[in-house]
Amino acid sequence: MPQYSFKGRGDNGQLIDGEIEGASSSTVANLLMDRGVIPISIVEKKNSEDLLAKIRDRFDLYDISIEELLMFTRQMSAMIRAGIPVTRAISGILETVNNPLLIKSLSDVLEQLESGRSLSIGFARHPKVFSNIYISMIQVGENTGQLEQSFALMAEYIDRNRRTSNNIKTALRYPTIVITAIAVAMIIVNLFVIPKFAQFFEANNLELPWQTVFLLSTSKFFVNYWYVLLGLFVGIAYAFKYYINTEEGRYKWHRFILLTPLIGDILHRAFMARFARSFSMAYSAGVPIVQAMNVISRSIGNDYISRHVDGMREGIERGEALTRTAHNTGMFTPVVMQMFAVGEEAGNLDEMMSFIADFYEEEVDYDVKTLSDKIEPLIYVAIGAMVLVLALGIFVPMWDLAQLAGR
Repeated sequence: MPQYSFKGRGDNGQLIDGEIEGASSSTVANLLMDRGVIPISIVEKKNSEDLLAKIRDRFDLYDISIEELLMFTRQMSAMIRAGIPVTRAISGILETVNNPLLIKSLSDVLEQLESGRSLSIGFARHPKVFSNIYISMIQVGENTGQLEQSFALMAEYIDRNRRTSNNIKTALRYPTIVITAIAVAMIIVNLFVIPKFAQFFEANNLELPWQTVFLLSTSKFFVNYWYVLLGLFVGIAYAFKYYINTEEGRYKWHRFILLTPLIGDILHRAFMARFARSFSMAYSAGVPIVQAMNVISRSIGNDYISRHVDGMREGIERGEALTRTAHNTGMFTPVVMQMFAVGEEAGNLDEMMSFIADFYEEEVDYDVKTLSDKIEPLIYVAIGAMVLVLALGIFVPMWDLAQLAGR
């Protein structure tokens, strides 16, 4: 948090100066006045981290973790429940926050509140911190006078979303580690191991089989043109990143992820759990179905599923039943579709969607726990293939040489 030097007058008119931390100069002024000091001047202190902070601020490099957002939401719920006004609650939280992005955002929200704007409008100015569903829930809380309940629901939603995100990361972590390890092993073998054998073969003038020639040629290319491969890798990575930042590229990439063997099904169920949880929370809070669908489609985190959610919204706008629109997407299993129908017929759709979210989350938990058992055979096959390549390309000529030496 920034450090400020101040000068002011006390109750008896005496001059007081010192240093104090605060999110902004206006926050510092309020703190001083609460202490009975009338500020004369407030100047932000400069330090060695200012340049780095300016660079991060200039290029928007700051981010906020889901844990920090969860903590803020829980604090707001508790303080409003205790009867503390919103502006005072945010001011108090600002004194304990260390994240620069959250400090900047909450300081601006506080200024918006002090100028007469609503809390949801203040949050909407900072989409990097507050999602569409977050803003919609706060707006509903303001309109119904149940702001504390809205923050409590959001805290529960963020916590469950955090667990779902952790499951997604866990599902991706193991395959990523395996693929990376195999790639690193191949690079080490081609750059350091095979060249040693190549020198040995050349020194003994061996007639090499085609598989050995191919292996040595590949290694020689790695050694002599590694910079070309590095440049090619960087270029492909940049082009891929550029492509998935386009609307169509991101859609195709998100669809490809969901079709990936083993992890695709896990990710699909995780995103469907997020959809069901978001819908249950928004619907129970009184958000209209069409508005809830619109908000969820922009918050779910997968463009392929988002388009299907938009299709559901369009069907509802045409007057179709929710169960029918859900069936047309093809995203839900028959069991889940039955739960959809029961919830819509009984009029407890929010409760049934919560059950659906629980159902998907339990399946994701089980799949993540058993993922390593499914991937291990593939690891053995990959390692076996590497050993086979080395055996055919390196050890066969050495065995031939040993046989010649023994004659």
